[in-house]
Amino acid sequence: MKLNKNTNLQKYLALLKTVEYKSFTKAAAELKCSQSGISRMIGDLEHEWGVSLLARSRAGVYLTAEGQKLLPYVQAVYQQCERLQTQVDELNGLQSGLIRIGTFSSVATHWLPNIIREFQKNYPNIEYEFLLGDYDEIENWILDGRVDCGFLRLPVSPELETVLLARDKHLVIMPEGHPLAGCERFPLAALADYPFMLQQSGECSDVTEILAQHKIRPKVHLSTWDDYVIMSMVENGLGISILPQLILERVPYRLVCKDLEVPAWRDIVFCVRSREQAPLAVKRFMEYLDFRESI
Repeated sequence: MKLNKNTNLQKYLALLKTVEYKSFTKAAAELKCSQSGISRMIGDLEHEWGVSLLARSRAGVYLTAEGQKLLPYVQAVYQQCERLQTQVDELNGLQSGLIRIGTFSSVATHWLPNIIREFQKNYPNIEYEFLLGDYDEIENWILDGRVDCGFLRLPVSPELETVLLARDKHLVIMPEGHPLAGCERFPLAALADYPFMLQQSGECSDVTEILAQHKIRPKVHLSTWDDYVIMSMVENGLGISILPQLILERVPYRLVCKDLEVPAWRDIVFCVRSREQAPLAVKRFMEYLDFRESI
């Protein structure tokens, strides 16, 4: 059962978002309504209460003195309504809901099926929406409210709360029979000696950072966003590459994988805007993150 937000609560939310963003336009985009609708709801509050709540300046919208006095009470009323909804959901056993998740492909492929399988044992009627993107896209989706939560690598925006999940090593991949296939660790300098398959976007954007950090200029023969294309090219002897270990789980390609001479990795985290204010379904989902496959 979902509580129906009454008209005043909708007006309170319109005021809170306008104050947060200092903009009617941004508040309207966040709440998926028109700018005139936001202005009208706040105007209704001003008429009902007989005070002026907001004023405009070149820097945006700001609270009047009366608005500053009333805002804490508006916040308290709205937060209490949200807590009430949480309790209603608890009493109904979280029988329904939607979790919107921003993720990159290797997590979607190797972790999420296991997490969701276990989660569904207790919450079978929860629905899911996945948005696949690169790190920047996923972070913006969470910050903008397009998704409820997401998987990222550190570092992330200080506005996000994170749960560290795993440290994922970056490995050099090469074809069987490569001259360095028998080495214990792949020499950094040798990365510039062979044709290189570079993934320029998506979850491997950190590979370019590794190369830049060590001042290595590889002989890039192929640039693509698709890690499976890279693995196929490497298997066929067309060059070498660097990929995260998680991507290399259960792949059908015959590859030799080696640690770098100087270890490199990415720290994978689960992120929300606010753990306290996250939807109940997301809070419960977070309890199942240990059901991912280890790397």
